[in-house]
Amino acid sequence: MRDILPVLIVGGIIGTFSLLFLAAFFTAKRKNALENRERSMPDSEIIQRLLHYAKPYKWQFVLVFFVMLLSIGYEVVSPLLVGHIEETVVGDFTMSYLLSVVGVYVAVLLVSLVCTYIQAMVLQKVGQKILSAMRQDVFTHIESLSHEQLNNIPVGKLVTRVSNDPNAISFMFTNIIVTLAKNVMVIFGVLAAMLMLNYMLTLMILCFVPFVVLFTIIFRRFSRSVHLRVNDATTDINTYLSENLSGIKITQIFNREDRKMQDFLEKSRTLEKAKRSRMFVFGIFQPMVYMLYISSVMCLMYLGGRGYIGGWNFLGQTVSSGLIVSFYMYISKFFNPIQQLAEQFDMLQRSFAAAEKIFTVMDMVPEIVDGPEAKDVETIRGEIEFRDVWFAYNPGEWVLKGVSFHIDPKQTVAFVGSTGSGKSTILSLICRNYDIQKGQILIDGMDIKSITLSSLRRHFGQMLQDVFLFSGTIRSNIVLRDEFPNEDIRRACEYVNADSFIYRLDNGLDEVVRERGNNFSAGQRQLLSFARTIIHKPAVMILDEATANIDTETELLIQDSLEKMKNIGTMLIVAHRLSTIQHADNIILLSHGQILEQGTHQELLHQKGRYYNLYTLQYNKEQLQKQA
Repeated sequence: MRDILPVLIVGGIIGTFSLLFLAAFFTAKRKNALENRERSMPDSEIIQRLLHYAKPYKWQFVLVFFVMLLSIGYEVVSPLLVGHIEETVVGDFTMSYLLSVVGVYVAVLLVSLVCTYIQAMVLQKVGQKILSAMRQDVFTHIESLSHEQLNNIPVGKLVTRVSNDPNAISFMFTNIIVTLAKNVMVIFGVLAAMLMLNYMLTLMILCFVPFVVLFTIIFRRFSRSVHLRVNDATTDINTYLSENLSGIKITQIFNREDRKMQDFLEKSRTLEKAKRSRMFVFGIFQPMVYMLYISSVMCLMYLGGRGYIGGWNFLGQTVSSGLIVSFYMYISKFFNPIQQLAEQFDMLQRSFAAAEKIFTVMDMVPEIVDGPEAKDVETIRGEIEFRDVWFAYNPGEWVLKGVSFHIDPKQTVAFVGSTGSGKSTILSLICRNYDIQKGQILIDGMDIKSITLSSLRRHFGQMLQDVFLFSGTIRSNIVLRDEFPNEDIRRACEYVNADSFIYRLDNGLDEVVRERGNNFSAGQRQLLSFARTIIHKPAVMILDEATANIDTETELLIQDSLEKMKNIGTMLIVAHRLSTIQHADNIILLSHGQILEQGTHQELLHQKGRYYNLYTLQYNKEQLQKQA
């Protein structure tokens, strides 16, 4: 009894910790929120879809698997060689034999290092290719979604799906899967080697494995909880920063810096607490596994040492010094992979969660697609017709109610009316950003659904109130990555009067455009959008409040540009300021989704109806402002 008393003490300590962890495991309350956050897509489906991206590189994975087997040979063989070296030094020592054994060990080590290098290089290249392919697929699919679908998804969420989530999947291919497979094979390889050396010592070491499994199960339960808390807190603080940094000018105007700082500190403290909880969980699990490793080493040294010194057999098998050295190394190589498996499984689940988020976006069926009979149209004249068109963004809430009108090629038509009357909706429907519920929209006598989306939209040029400029240069924002000669770019700028400010800049067309064009005035951005439209030679030009919020001097330039642009093709204008559309060929007045009046400016004034009242009201207001 005295001989195995130290072993019993170690067992008692491990058993006590096990009971404490089991009590914590069963008494911990499951939060409903975490239950609801579980993934809905089964692992088998995720794996099948991920294999689609890995399939083109199957031979590279076969090579990695073969190379990994060679590197695992070092893990299994090296303790045997070290134990043999120890016995050689202690026993019949000859330098030549020792050098030969050491040479074999060095050769095995070099092979392992080369294999590890090849494995890392191949996997990194494959991982980057898979990453690029997945990002391209996600981005392409997002581009195919309709405006309504994109409006329902936060931009930050889409950015995460394209940038961050594929990184987790790439890490799975380059590290997690291979490490998992390697760890499993190392465990079985080391176990087989230990059984061949001394099966009774191996059984003694295996007594610690159930406790490792128990601690791992408990660790996974608590680690999933703290990971979710950290992710939620990180998302919360990133969302807060994104919103408040964008609106920081409003914060400064209303002197709310202190209040916003307090809100930020609260969210920071929440994130700090979540990360401390994660550190606490890992701070307990890793030392506990290390304790099991040290306990197994202590039992090995105690039992093996007593057997070697006393010259007695351990449970019927002889114990030698070389055997103890080999088992000491094997214990380390046996417990390290077991400890890593829990962490690798946790990261694998996170990769699966990222994959599910990506596939959820990719499973969204685009609402606006080409019909089976759709065809490309090389040229259009710009004739547009609405036939009893009904449209609603939400079922039953009609925005347009039986709208019908006809526009001849190269006509200038203006749509006016109060906010929500359906003006901008008509322009979106013509480009087929949305599909109508009833009626028909024709371009040159063809139903727009019979024309491919890319072909249809290629013939439209849109100039909106809120001009979007990309980071880059003035040139890149005008040509939009297409190839145009410098003469064409210069001519387009002069045509819309954009040259009035471009050539006063130090770098001209190569002047840097900062994020969203914030280094240019609203009028300058609008002139750049005109140049961008003109150079692509659209058959139909759409101006949705393009002259709103423009200073008087720039408005004169824009009005002159509009007069020139009327000669290019059909022009559709939405404007609240009726003074800017007096020369339109036709003015359509909308109210609550229906056409109340239409005609030229003079015809509508002569009718003295709704348009006359609106124009008179705006005219009197402008006169009062001038007098003031």
